[in-house]
Amino acid sequence: CVRGNTVHLATLVSAHCARPATGVTGAPEGKVLETVGVFEAPKQQGKYETGQLFLHSVFGYRGIVLFPWYARLYDRDVIPATESKPTEPPGAHRSKEVKGKTHTYYQVLIDTRDCPHISQRSQTEAVTFLANHDDSRALYAIPGLDYVSHEDILPYNSTDQVPIQHELFERFLQFNASKVPPFIPRDTLQAWQEKNHPWLELSDVHRETTENIRVTVIPFYMGMRWRYCIRLENMGEEVVQLRERHWRIFSLSGTLETVRGRGVVGREPVLSEEQPAFQYSSHVSLQAPSGHMWGSYRLERPNGTFFDVRIPPFSLESKKDDTPNGFLHWEV
Repeated sequence: CVRGNTVHLATLVSAHCARPATGVTGAPEGKVLETVGVFEAPKQQGKYETGQLFLHSVFGYRGIVLFPWYARLYDRDVIPATESKPTEPPGAHRSKEVKGKTHTYYQVLIDTRDCPHISQRSQTEAVTFLANHDDSRALYAIPGLDYVSHEDILPYNSTDQVPIQHELFERFLQFNASKVPPFIPRDTLQAWQEKNHPWLELSDVHRETTENIRVTVIPFYMGMRWRYCIRLENMGEEVVQLRERHWRIFSLSGTLETVRGRGVVGREPVLSEEQPAFQYSSHVSLQAPSGHMWGSYRLERPNGTFFDVRIPPFSLESKKDDTPNGFLHWEV
């Protein structure tokens, strides 16, 4: 929540303000607002540095930037002025080439105090790693990591020397009053990034909007396995609920699999103006080192009618000459 130019968050409902308000009329009964920091002007150009504090503009949590990534954004909503948008049935796999544009994303830490309040909208253990780089079956996750697009960051500053509560905060960052921002990386942060770089790095981001529902997909190569993060965002005013998913998974070994099911990751999220977005991650393994995926989500309107939303096609490309020894496997 915002009062004037100062950021205020309720101690127990700090992440409930999914979109910044222009003022505060009163705190919930029994809750006390505390000052967190002072907003800074968002950067229109350039990037945020390691140690930048921010509020997430959609999910509302407090976080801090660890380091940036530079990705190619393939936005199917942006087409040349000389072309018209093709009409296709939902779920169709377009062969039309979409040009990528460089875009900045950030690896961030989420304040653990805010994790309970966003757990219904965003997985806080979605960033997974290989426990053994030679074994794609053993995965582990560090809670409270996220990838954040540049436009989702609402920067602020704080006089608190430990403004973010996370087990890795003081291992990765240290306070230095002479720096701006005043939190600088420790050697352990650089070592952690270098060690896990193959599983952390994002290179491509795919985005497409159907009937005011925007789907963003970020695939990650993990060595014989891929992780992908998906965000669904309601850009309109009508409340909708995700009911089904329909995936098609093609492997260069020649297999084409179809997967249908209820909801995603065991949930059927509602997307509204107050809670506009839902974000989750899953994994897939192929019988070949490369392939691609596409599909659709089926959503329900309040009047009981359904409509399909396209999942933009995205490639699953190995970064090195790995030869998977397993069969096609998915958790989509």
